[in-house]
Amino acid sequence: MPQKITAADMKKLRAKEDTLKEYAMYLNTDSLTEDRMVSDSIFTRTLVRALQIKNSFYYPFDSVLGVSKLYAPDTSFRIITWTIAFDDYYCRQRGAVQMKTADGSLKLFPLRDVSEFTDKAQDSVRTRGNWIGAVYYNMVKTQHKGKNYYTLFGFDSYSVMSSMKWIEVLSFNEKNEPVFGGPFFTYENDSIPKKPQYRFNIEFKKNARVLVNYIDDLQMILVDHLVSENNDEEHKWTYVPDGDQEGFRWENGRWVHINKVFTFKLQDGQAPVGDPLLDPKGNRDEKKLDEKSNKNKTKENEKQKMNYDN
Repeated sequence: MPQKITAADMKKLRAKEDTLKEYAMYLNTDSLTEDRMVSDSIFTRTLVRALQIKNSFYYPFDSVLGVSKLYAPDTSFRIITWTIAFDDYYCRQRGAVQMKTADGSLKLFPLRDVSEFTDKAQDSVRTRGNWIGAVYYNMVKTQHKGKNYYTLFGFDSYSVMSSMKWIEVLSFNEKNEPVFGGPFFTYENDSIPKKPQYRFNIEFKKNARVLVNYIDDLQMILVDHLVSENNDEEHKWTYVPDGDQEGFRWENGRWVHINKVFTFKLQDGQAPVGDPLLDPKGNRDEKKLDEKSNKNKTKENEKQKMNYDN
């Protein structure tokens, strides 16, 4: 059961939230690099002071926009992430993992983005001190042999011409410290197998709508398959979705790659036929019509809820 924030502490947190809201806006919208850097510095210091208030873990900071505050599905921790853009070509992520504590005190792991110094981000386990930065928009909890794993889905605005999305598995070591990555993404079932990756990412054209997320109904991760829109395969900033999806399914403690998620084969000479709404005599099947209408409404509502950009 969540611990109660006292009235006095609630007042302090609301005051801190007002300041954080203001500087979060500045660090995302100020036109000058030096102003964004100052805002980022003030925001970071204010955030740490806010989190030092007892039971701050339960305070959502909902009005602080442009900053991700993502709770673990089991509420054992939350991860806070944001971006600071230095110019059109250079940005870095900031972040911290806040653990839930029994007495409401602060246990915080600041995250240091070192992606600019990394050529091979897909083949290494990382700590909070050499994190591959991203702003996280979803988290899924899985288990294997009694151990919890938290799969993070993140966005990186990366450069003026392209963006990235990341899938990162977070776990905790024997000291209960965060560990990022591991050989979790396996391609052993592909027609041309390759060695496991420690994290997954795709780069694509700026502002392209690319799906990288866990789909509850399918119990798997879906990733839009990308191709170069002008056959320029060397430049990732030309990559856009081609309508197919690849995916990953959690099996025996790993995300197993599925090269093509949706396959539909017809027998020779067959044409695809939908679910007919008329009987063989041409009469309307009112029951089926109602069922079809309700199903379409449900699909449309789910489509509106799904955010492909985050």
